[in-house]
Amino acid sequence: MRALCWNGVNDLRVETVPDPEIVNPHDALLRVTMSTTCGSDLHFIDGYLPTMKAGDIIGHEFMGEVVEVGRDVKKVKKGDRVVVPSFIVCGNCWYCDHELWSLCDNTNPKPEYQQVAFGYPTAGIYGYTHAFGGYAGAHAQFVRVPHADNDCFLVPPGLRDEKVIFLSDAAPTGYMGADFCGIQPGDTIAVWGAGGVGLMAMRSAWLMGAGRVIAVDRFPERLAMAERFTGAETVDYSQVESVVDVLREMTGGRGPDACIDAVGMEAHGTGPGYAYDRAKQALHLHSDRGQALREAILACRKGGTLSVLGVYGLMDKFPFGAIMNKGLTLRTAQQHGQKYMHRLLDHVVKGELDPSFLATHHFSLEDAPRGYEFFKQKKDGCVRAVFTS
Repeated sequence: MRALCWNGVNDLRVETVPDPEIVNPHDALLRVTMSTTCGSDLHFIDGYLPTMKAGDIIGHEFMGEVVEVGRDVKKVKKGDRVVVPSFIVCGNCWYCDHELWSLCDNTNPKPEYQQVAFGYPTAGIYGYTHAFGGYAGAHAQFVRVPHADNDCFLVPPGLRDEKVIFLSDAAPTGYMGADFCGIQPGDTIAVWGAGGVGLMAMRSAWLMGAGRVIAVDRFPERLAMAERFTGAETVDYSQVESVVDVLREMTGGRGPDACIDAVGMEAHGTGPGYAYDRAKQALHLHSDRGQALREAILACRKGGTLSVLGVYGLMDKFPFGAIMNKGLTLRTAQQHGQKYMHRLLDHVVKGELDPSFLATHHFSLEDAPRGYEFFKQKKDGCVRAVFTS
């Protein structure tokens, strides 16, 4: 089959690779009908996340048609159209029982990588470094889905792929971020990053009862999408001296009730702090440019909630004193997609959520390296590139 492979920093190629096979009786094989780029992919493409190996198939946000199932698969069958959360879960461990799906104890076959950095390993994920299991990704014609009964969700009839594909990762990540905020009616929610996850967090905040949503970004086309598709007010951080001061003024001096970081370790910014981060990152003295996260911590009102969705590694000059002294609640995780999938599908069916506007650019699988170039460089206003084979 054909698949998009990582072959080194900023070196992506579509290659012919062996077809996946059923490995255990809980597996399913899917013909991938659509997959999409994700901002967290850029971290290993750019070389900031280690443990990639040349030839690894990437891609963790996808949907497809079941073409074969193992003998113990009960909930899906050949011909079913399904969407798959990006994290692989066993459904039986303590973490799965408590709906902490991305922390599953049994789906990362290479725990030694994460134990050093995190203390304990998390769940496996498709196409996302060997520290997260080394599983083959979904930018391919076919993909193996372990534990298919937990990870394959039937797509209701009549929904276009573009309405469903982002329920694999962007939508549940953003929805989880809003859920973490414990939104009360009328709350003001500020979201850093108007990419796919940030836009889904904005829309989700409204669904949960927010009174105001504020988007922080620098790209005019993304800020326009935040206004048009999520109803958010906007702040262009490149045009103001201090985002924290602007948000304080917008909220009558109190600050947002909750702040969501949907940016992560490659945040852009302005001023000497950003220059410092870039220099240390270039010298491999730390992995993270943390301006967005620092702003969110400082901007959040006293007693508010900080919801962190961006992927991070090692950062210095982290203002933990602000979190402690202001009494902030910090919530963060990789997405627990299985927890939210039925709820999200229901929102889509009812017309309350339509993520299809994120699919700004379409490419064939063979043209996937170009799709990632558009996505990474934000060419032609690209928010998400989707691939079909």
